[in-house]
Amino acid sequence: MAHMSEEGYEQKYVKEAFDTNWVVPLGPNVNAFEVDLKEFVTKKTEELGGGQLDGGHELVALSAGTAAVHLALLACGVGPGDEVIVQSFTFCASSHPITYLGAKPVFVDSEADTWNMDPELLEQAIKDRKEKTGKLPKAIVPVALYGMPYKIDRIMAIADKYGIPVVEDAAEGLGSRYAGQVLGTFGRYGVLSFNGNKMITTSGGGALICSANETEKALEMKNRIMWYATQAREAYPYYQHEAIGYNYRMSNICAGIGRGQMMVLDQHIKHHQHIQAMYEELFADVEGITVHSQPKDSRFDSNYWLCTITLSPDLKVKNQDKAYSKAVQGAVGGAAGVVHAGGSVHTDLEPNSNVEAMRSELDLLGIEARPLWKPMHCQPVYAGSVAFVNGVSESLFKVGLCLPSGPMVTDDDVRYVVDSIKSLIEK
Repeated sequence: MAHMSEEGYEQKYVKEAFDTNWVVPLGPNVNAFEVDLKEFVTKKTEELGGGQLDGGHELVALSAGTAAVHLALLACGVGPGDEVIVQSFTFCASSHPITYLGAKPVFVDSEADTWNMDPELLEQAIKDRKEKTGKLPKAIVPVALYGMPYKIDRIMAIADKYGIPVVEDAAEGLGSRYAGQVLGTFGRYGVLSFNGNKMITTSGGGALICSANETEKALEMKNRIMWYATQAREAYPYYQHEAIGYNYRMSNICAGIGRGQMMVLDQHIKHHQHIQAMYEELFADVEGITVHSQPKDSRFDSNYWLCTITLSPDLKVKNQDKAYSKAVQGAVGGAAGVVHAGGSVHTDLEPNSNVEAMRSELDLLGIEARPLWKPMHCQPVYAGSVAFVNGVSESLFKVGLCLPSGPMVTDDDVRYVVDSIKSLIEK
């Protein structure tokens, strides 16, 4: 008997939603998707003997990963005037929810090997804020940048030392593991994303992992998150609200897509890891190009959501002298919703001219490459924010590019990308 395709499963669950008229937030697909996610994120790898993780871990499906960050911080008690430590080298969804709550981000720079939160700077930041404000930060938000695991053992040890809850932003790291354990299950809360470009997608959406030593406690945490995510409605036969809530639950339609995508999650992860291995092999003899790889430590198991390279500043690229000759109109990749034209050709921190030339030339060849995330402590919207920096993220932003890495990228595509990059390097 033939197996149903990925699209077949998605269509099956979406059709069920329409047939039963469950086309609103909540519903059978949402409940089943949460169960599927829980089974995936709590399963240990074979190296750890298989089985399930100890303690309680519950999932809440939400409308976006950003919503998951927001509700996790809210549940940690973050409020006006509080401070939250967050990785600077990340997308803005890691830090913007802090401001939604009237709190202040305290940015911490990265370490060179993982590109993620530097544990030494983290502890320095905690001590500094306690000394200067008289209070400890209310939460710590490490980020699995491009799917790379953070050094969670050291981060958790520091967080436990000071009694600060950890909200793992594993939005880019679904399926990445540290010591055989899925990211997002170490801290009090773990954030997942199912945006259109993630490891699996529900077209848009996210989830929050609620973790505790006991199952009953995890269920209690989940119920509180669900309450906040459904407008904080009280249990009356009419609409009674005693707290501010949010409309953050995932729709039954989106969850149906997610259930179909779960059938191929492991396959997608293996494909991304295969693409990474190809880039590493094909760039091995290319002087001036370095593929970012996980540390040679068996505890690290990245999903390689995006494959990234860095270009030596000495590398000469075709038409490098024309880089930044005119302002880019709109967003790289044609991202929807960008309606502001850039204010000028240059900003105070930007990729080197050879990186921008490489990006522009690849675009002309039909290859979408993007700069790395610009560190949050360098963003104008966060001017004046407290930041503990070591120069790592700023230096990486100047020299880095993200390469095509999705599940539809073929081996021939990878060879074309690498050959194109080689052809653009001037001797």
